[in-house]
Order: sequence, then structure tokens, then C-alpha cells
Amino acid sequence: MEQLKLRIREEGKIRGTNEILKVDSFLNHQMDVAFLGEIGKAFRDRFADCQVDRILTIEASGIAIAYGASQAFGNLPLVFAKKNKTKNIAGDVYISQVESFTQSKRPYNIFVSKDFLHAGEKVLIIDDFLANGSALHALIEIVHQAGAEVVGAGIVIEKAFQSGGELLRKEGVRVESLARIQSMSEETGVVFCE
Repeated sequence: MEQLKLRIREEGKIRGTNEILKVDSFLNHQMDVAFLGEIGKAFRDRFADCQVDRILTIEASGIAIAYGASQAFGNLPLVFAKKNKTKNIAGDVYISQVESFTQSKRPYNIFVSKDFLHAGEKVLIIDDFLANGSALHALIEIVHQAGAEVVGAGIVIEKAFQSGGELLRKEGVRVESLARIQSMSEETGVVFCE
């Protein structure tokens, strides 16, 4: 998606040890709603050959992106995994564990109510970034706990220089990334794959 690559080049900020890419001006803090709609359409086009019954993401940054995808797919049901089990999650839940790349690097649990994910459903997972793959692995585990099927994972930005995408593809997961980054640094900027 060329428009995404252009936005990353123009607005993205590389931080830390050249591993953090901030795109918070349009994707995961301040959101460009029209652009999120275009991202949703791009995912619909990438997964047009799949039956999709439900979209699954993880809070917080994945929600707006998954909303755009849900609309593009004709307003499919959308559920997001919560990072904290709150009092308003009634009944049984599916639970999996994530080690966040950008947060504390300490593992935390994610939860999805059993009311919102069902056996036999075909689930498309949507997320903003793919680095080491921990969040995607946790979401896939939740889908499997429900007896549902993962049809694929739609990722806005994949850091292809990290192992997550390669590992997931080797495991047979269809991963469709709208922008794949080969390398990045504060000095040279972002270099895309292909």
C-alpha cells in the first residue's frame, strides 16, 4: 500500500535502538479515520478469497484498524481481546499470554469472553504492528481455544527484520502485511521490503 509507505516515511519517527517506529500521528494515537477506512479496504482486498465470519484484534491500537476492516467486509462482528479482566466481562473467558515488544516486556494475559467467539467461525485477526509475533500467537491460541479457525492475519506494519512474521508463516499462518520494513534507523530512515 503505497499511501501507507509514504505516510510512514513522512510522519514516522524512529526511536530508541532503531526498533520503535512511532506512527502515532495517523495510526495509533491520533487516528486518520478516512485513512483507516482505506486500510480496511486493503485488508478486504487481500482476504477477498476467504470466508470471514468475525474479526479479532487486541486492545488498544488494533481496535480502530479492525473497525475499518469490519466496515469494509460489510460490518462483520468485531471483538477485541482485553488486556485486563474487568468486572464487566461476565462468565467464562478464553485466556492467553502476551509478551509485549513495546511495553514492559513482561508477560500479561489477554481475555475474550466465550460469548463472542464461537466454534466453527472463520476468524480474521487484525493488528497494527507485527514484530516478534507474541500478540498474534496469543490471539491465535484464543481462536483455537474457541474451536474456531484462523483464516489469516492482517497487519498494517510488519518489522520484517524481526522474527515474528517469518515464524508465523512457517507455522502455516497466512500473514498479509500492508507495509513490510526491511530495516530502519534514525540516520537512514525506513527501508521497505520488495
